[in-house]
Amino acid sequence: MKTLKPRKMALGLAAGLALLLSAAAPAAQVRLILEPAQEVLPADRPAATYLKIVLEGLAPPQPERRAPINVALVIDRSGSMRGEKLAHAKQAAEMALEHLRDDDIVSVVLYDHTVDVLVPATKLHDRPMIEQRIRSVQAGGNTALFAGVSKGAAELRKFLDRKRVNRAVLLSDGLANVGPSTPEELQGLGRELGGQTISVSTIGLGLGYNEDLMVRLAGASDGNHVFAERPEELASVFEKEFGTLGSVVAQGVAIEVEFLDGMRPIRILGREGEIRGSRLSARMNQIYGGQQQYLLVEIETPPGPSGAERPLARVEVRYDDLFSRQNERLEQTARVRYSADAQEVEASANREVLISVAEQKAAAMDDEALALKDRGDVAGAQQVFRNKAALLQREGEKLDSDKLKVQSGMSREAEAAAAAPASEWNKARKAVREEQYIIRNQQGYR
Repeated sequence: MKTLKPRKMALGLAAGLALLLSAAAPAAQVRLILEPAQEVLPADRPAATYLKIVLEGLAPPQPERRAPINVALVIDRSGSMRGEKLAHAKQAAEMALEHLRDDDIVSVVLYDHTVDVLVPATKLHDRPMIEQRIRSVQAGGNTALFAGVSKGAAELRKFLDRKRVNRAVLLSDGLANVGPSTPEELQGLGRELGGQTISVSTIGLGLGYNEDLMVRLAGASDGNHVFAERPEELASVFEKEFGTLGSVVAQGVAIEVEFLDGMRPIRILGREGEIRGSRLSARMNQIYGGQQQYLLVEIETPPGPSGAERPLARVEVRYDDLFSRQNERLEQTARVRYSADAQEVEASANREVLISVAEQKAAAMDDEALALKDRGDVAGAQQVFRNKAALLQREGEKLDSDKLKVQSGMSREAEAAAAAPASEWNKARKAVREEQYIIRNQQGYR
């Protein structure tokens, strides 16, 4: 029998060990993709371009092995919820529990002018008890929304773990009128909770709630936001919300970007973030398997000679992988090239990035339109919606995007609704905010 020499034997053992370890180690659950709007820039002159930083959540290798969940249901029981609204809310909450396992953590918090913990944070061993308590809920007084969310967060903190999906699901049909009640105050609470890996999803029921408040709370914590016009929609909303909880593959996402060789970041489109000179930092609370979330940055580029290649930006991403249970790190550098050939520059355009740019620019116009309408300037609001529709239609035709054309039609509907009676506009305003939120945060369901 042939005998391996010692060095070859050592190499063989090392290779075998490496293969064994690589097979045993879970694959990273997030893919980093850098997509410049143009890979080729016009030579010898400054220009503006965009960089799309995409984080793609990969489907879990074993779907049945999802991350454990720690969820707080925060339910408005104020007087306006009496009757059909509260009945459907209770049914939806019971149905949502079917998405949870016995070892998941659940708590239920009720609020009107006071806050009560109906079910303290506990493992879901005694389902009949929790369901019975949910069925017993009765409507009460006013709406201490801030205190209700804060108490839900306190229950989540009892089992807070970066290896769990930590989320509060808030349902309200009314205005916050007890305690802190401005959109800015709720946004501050959302930021605080997001920094603790707690996301807040907000469900606005009917036409009486404050959509600005609900959107800011959800956005600052990177949760979801849904407008449910009718109580019978709640079952579907809760079904989708709890369905996404089981698909979270990463959380605590920190994005650091260094722009290189004179490239200068101008602004972030859609999401929150901070620009300090040539550096940018942003965060996302959670990444879902099978979905993409992105950060879109506008960049001013310096002139370069034809044929030259330069780095655009170096991107580093750190996140808690809920399957490997490790803090993972990804790094890539995006590069661009200069050319004096206008056709080559045009041919390098990335259609999907430009569609995202058009969507985000259009979504930003909603803020201006709504502010004008809120001040009573109907004509001004209509003009902004009209300009938005024209932008989306123009870019939809240029980029052959049906999605942009559909959004253009929705903007024309908002333009008409701005001059309609208050009740009709109230509904349209909530729909505008919901669609804006979906686009800005790449929400995975409607």
